Amino acid sequence: MTNNTKYFKTNKATWNQKVKVHAESDMYNMEAFKKGRSSLMSYELDALGDVKGKSLLHLQCHFGQDTLSWSRLGAKCTGVDLSDEGIKLAKSLSEELELDAQFVCCNVLETSQYIKEEFDIVFTSYGVIGWLPDLKPWGRMIAERLKQGGTFFMAEFHPIVWMFDYLNEKPIMTYGYMQDEVIYEEYEGTYADQESAITSKEYGWNHGLGEVISALTEAGLHIECLTEHNESPYNVLPNLTEADNGMFVTQDKLYPLIFTLKATKV
Repeated sequence: MTNNTKYFKTNKATWNQKVKVHAESDMYNMEAFKKGRSSLMSYELDALGDVKGKSLLHLQCHFGQDTLSWSRLGAKCTGVDLSDEGIKLAKSLSEELELDAQFVCCNVLETSQYIKEEFDIVFTSYGVIGWLPDLKPWGRMIAERLKQGGTFFMAEFHPIVWMFDYLNEKPIMTYGYMQDEVIYEEYEGTYADQESAITSKEYGWNHGLGEVISALTEAGLHIECLTEHNESPYNVLPNLTEADNGMFVTQDKLYPLIFTLKATKV
């Protein structure tokens, strides 16, 4: 067993635990979602516009709320995730809500081994690339699954955010912006329910913006835009305050919290 396989196995076990907790959390608000509330944020909706009739591949989809929200807007969706419990719940939701979406359980880096279709859109968002040790195979997979002229869009926490250790009472800048070494964290609870009794055991990697862009451009994608935002749609970091627009910001706004990127397969 390689080290990365060990890391992925541990992460999968943790995410399998998180599914039930997240599905019952206020953050994911399953009752409202089932009644029609979209889980998509303004960044995604503005970037992709009208998706009706388009094929969309959602990478690292958790239990599929975003995937199904795109499906409600008329996209033909396929979601991929490492967690078999997540995929099990996603399939159940799709059936219950009578939506046209497919779900596949696999490591996102192995997507092309399970899915041969090419898509109009490949989409991924929030807390995704930090689970991957190397972004080059990730970029190649995205290019493989995009149609010529297709669009890739990601919304992700800014790399500066992951330089801090949040397990202390006051966040401390601990990790390198371009750190190669794996980062291990073990803590009680989860971002959607900090009071949960589960123990999260997680291996992750930091990736700077240069690494993200290089992985995509080397795979044949053309970057249309890269935007950094000093606000987050989720209140999942310490000491954030809610702005008038419903987003969350740090008090001093010294660094960005989110970046969005849109690219085209040329």
